[in-house]
Amino acid sequence: MTVSHDHILIVDDDAEIRSLLADYLEKQGLRCTTAADGREMKAALERHRVDLIVLDLMLPGEDGLTLCRNLRAGGPFMNTPVLMLTARGEDMDRIVGLEMGADDYLAKPFVPRELYARVRAILRRARALPPNLEGSPAERAAELRFAAWRLDIAGRNLIDTDGVVVPLSGAEYRMLMVFLTHPQRVLSRDQLMELTQGREADVFDRSIDLLVSRLRQRLRDNAREPGILKTVRNEGYVLACTVTAVDSPAGER
Repeated sequence: MTVSHDHILIVDDDAEIRSLLADYLEKQGLRCTTAADGREMKAALERHRVDLIVLDLMLPGEDGLTLCRNLRAGGPFMNTPVLMLTARGEDMDRIVGLEMGADDYLAKPFVPRELYARVRAILRRARALPPNLEGSPAERAAELRFAAWRLDIAGRNLIDTDGVVVPLSGAEYRMLMVFLTHPQRVLSRDQLMELTQGREADVFDRSIDLLVSRLRQRLRDNAREPGILKTVRNEGYVLACTVTAVDSPAGER
């Protein structure tokens, strides 16, 4: 077994589930901290550096959706990956969870091995260069410029022409990077799912459409007649503009 330095925070009000998941993940070489609710989660985040949060949707007090939304609103844990645990069959909860900024979801009941596989996949995605980036000029770029926007790669911030910063969730950032490293190329939903989440989409999975919709909102792209992220009927989506890699941000040359 390879010992990992990755630290997982498990937030669930069921003590048995917390213990079971922590024991299993620690046997796989991960470090784990547990919390029963939002108050304990916030206290744990103040004490520890956390690489990923496993967050149950149904919690006493502030629920998982509220906690995820607050994380994504800003602060030191804005980009910390979140794996949302939802009730099986509650599709709307999954959709809203992704809209709030969760990186992936897993429906209960599940086997710990499946949770571990999702955790490892999310951690790999969070650290890996986006596809097509390695070896390209973008690998060394500090910024990627497209349409009227700049993407600060180090800060993972979207910046408009007035210098206003638009923060992105981890899932939104990865999706945008996939488009920016595959400009003017039609990408199917299956390709986007594989490139951003490392798994195949099922028939009812709307996460890709939701992420594209959220990116259009961030980019102020007209949903009815988008000029940046265009829909190609029966095929997928395409970034319909050129992308320029810049070695250093404006003003630092």
